[in-house]
Order: sequence, then structure tokens, then C-alpha cells
Amino acid sequence: MKDSNNMAKDQGKTATLYRMVMPDHICPYGLKSKDLLERQGFTVDDNYLKTRDATDAFKEKHGVKTTPQTFIAGDRIGGYDDLRRHFGKTVRSKDETSYRPVIAIFSMAFLMALAVSWFTFGTIFTIRALEWFIAISMCILAIQKLQDVESFSTMFLNYDLLARRWVRYGYVYPFGEALAGILMIAGTLIWIAAPVALFIGTVGAVSVFKAVYIDKRELKCACVGGSSNVPLGFVSLTENVMMIVMAIWMPIRLAGFG
Repeated sequence: MKDSNNMAKDQGKTATLYRMVMPDHICPYGLKSKDLLERQGFTVDDNYLKTRDATDAFKEKHGVKTTPQTFIAGDRIGGYDDLRRHFGKTVRSKDETSYRPVIAIFSMAFLMALAVSWFTFGTIFTIRALEWFIAISMCILAIQKLQDVESFSTMFLNYDLLARRWVRYGYVYPFGEALAGILMIAGTLIWIAAPVALFIGTVGAVSVFKAVYIDKRELKCACVGGSSNVPLGFVSLTENVMMIVMAIWMPIRLAGFG
């Protein structure tokens, strides 16, 4: 948070920014810094560092390792993250755990399901919309894993009981989840989709429950891919429970009992 001296200096509302703008590279953090300053009401004296030599000379002169660099009232604030801190804004660490990816996935899956329901039935509140929500969620989560199966399988080995006995299962899992989700969206070949979803969902639920609630381990969840910072626990358990519910529900509904 800024102190009173910084607050007073900001009243001039003028900032000097040095950023790389070269024919083959425009620094994205420089653009972000300029945008942030302007949104804070500053007039920006925008200085381009047009060559590598000019950039290196600037770094050496000011004793810094990176650009962009922002100066306010003659004081060096620093790079983009430093500028955010100067204005009291949150700076996220790359290693910080976050549920944001999961929230984005489930929110989009829910809205997509409602949109398809509206297009198909003229209303959003249908049983099929709920089925589509779960099936679409499965497909999006599978996409996250399939982007880097190697990374996913490595993280998956930290807690999945079957993958620890048969390592190749970590490579098969995303394809099984995708297949089950696609078939459930189409409402076809449920005799294939249901057993696949029931199997991987049950193994997954037992594995997560054991790792988190019995062994009390603090792990990252591979549910949104191997590079995620989502904590293992409720989210991954929910993913697996949803697959189990769909595996049981879909055959019942298609048999005319739902």
C-alpha cells in the first residue's frame, strides 16, 4: 500500500515509462504498464527502447535486470508487478494455488449447456441441460489433460491408485473421459460411455478420498492438466462423482425410467 509521501507524489499524475519496442518484439508487460498507468489517471512519457543495445545500456545505467521500468515523480517504481503493488493491486505468484481455472471451466460448461438447451427445447431448465453440463465439463477437463498428457500423467501418479500399479493408465484416462463425455453429449452408445465413466470415476474418487481425507496429503490436482495449481481435494472428487452419477443416470433415463 502506498504511504502518504507516495500519495503526494502521485498528485502530479505524470509517469515516465521505458519499454522495449523493437521491429521483432514489443514487450507485453510494457503495454500493460502503460495501460495501468493511464487507467490510474497518469499522463505517460512513453520512451521506446528500440534496440537490444539501447535496452542493455538502460539496464546498466539504472542497475536493473528487466524492462519495462516506470518512474513516478523521479522515483523508480520498477516493473509491471512492482507497479501493480504500488497501486495496491494483487500480484499473483505463478506457484500460488487457485481455483480460477476450475471456476472458468464449470461456468462455461454450465452456460454452454443452457445455450444448447435453449436452442433445442426453447427453455434452459431441462434435465437434458444438466446432463449436458456434466458431459461438457468432462470434455473440457479432458481437453485440459490432453494438451500435455505427459505432464498430466506425471502429476496423476502422485495420488491415483490404479496409475501407480499400471503407469499407462495415466495416459489412457484423458481419452476415456473425453470419449464418455462426447457420447453422453450425443446421447448415444451409452453402453460404452457409462461403464467407462463409472470405472474411471470410481477409481478416481477412491484415490482422491484416500490421498486427501485419509492420508492427509497436500497435493496439486491433475484434473485441469499437469501444470495446474488447483489443490487436490473437493474439486477432483466432484469431477469423479459427476462421472459416477452420469454413468448411473444415463442408462436409467434411456431405459425410460428417468
